[in-house]
Amino acid sequence: MIDRMERLGSSLIQHGDHSERIYLMKISPTDCPGIVDELDALAFREGYSKIFAKVPVSFSQDFLDNGYRAEARVPQLFHGREEGVLLGKFLHSERSVEREPKLVADVLAKAETKSHGGLPVLPQGAELRPLVEADVEAAAVVYKEVFASYPFPIHDPDYLRDTMRDNVRYFGVWHDGRLVALASAEMDRGSRHAEMTDFATLSSFRGIGLAQILLASMERAIQSDGIRTAFTIARAYSYGMNITFARMGYQFGGTLRNNTQICGRQESMNVWFKALS
Repeated sequence: MIDRMERLGSSLIQHGDHSERIYLMKISPTDCPGIVDELDALAFREGYSKIFAKVPVSFSQDFLDNGYRAEARVPQLFHGREEGVLLGKFLHSERSVEREPKLVADVLAKAETKSHGGLPVLPQGAELRPLVEADVEAAAVVYKEVFASYPFPIHDPDYLRDTMRDNVRYFGVWHDGRLVALASAEMDRGSRHAEMTDFATLSSFRGIGLAQILLASMERAIQSDGIRTAFTIARAYSYGMNITFARMGYQFGGTLRNNTQICGRQESMNVWFKALS
């Protein structure tokens, strides 16, 4: 079952048994400081093992005083000025223990050695363009093939269509008329930041830099929408995605331990960020 998104007061959260956690995606100042206790109460009722929150640093102290730890930081995440803090509270002690510490360290080490590489070029016969609503069925097919599980219902064409109409811009690479890779920029226009996410490439087209090409195109597009900071929450066990962001000039912001149910298991996630000029 995919975790659901809903309002807690005026704030936006995602929660459910899929990732066994609450994710405070967007906090409303009108909900502070009481939302800290409300999150605890919801997690207790549902038996979740983690609460994860993305907040401006000016709101973080109430969380830190209530047992949260700062797992990652993104300078200038809010309005191009204020630091964002990604906070985690572990309600079961075993969830706070990294299962693959050597792998996480090796992925980061490999990414750092490959930072600031050149941008690949599209292969012959390929085209990159923004997705439109008529493309959602093809996008869902790619996501189903690439991801056994995912924290958001990207396998559902209706979900893709709804988010496309709201705050998400999808971009894809077609080869001989077939969609072979795609990604999205989830924009918070009010806070002037965007999460670069939902990267998927069919297995026969991996290793040629399509994710980098998509990322570069998305950066250019969202800058015209007034976005000042781009960030991502990437699988900490994935060499490819971490290398992609390092090569594109993103900086490492921290690791979210045992944070997300993806590809059939719960995984830690790395945060990378970049200021867009």
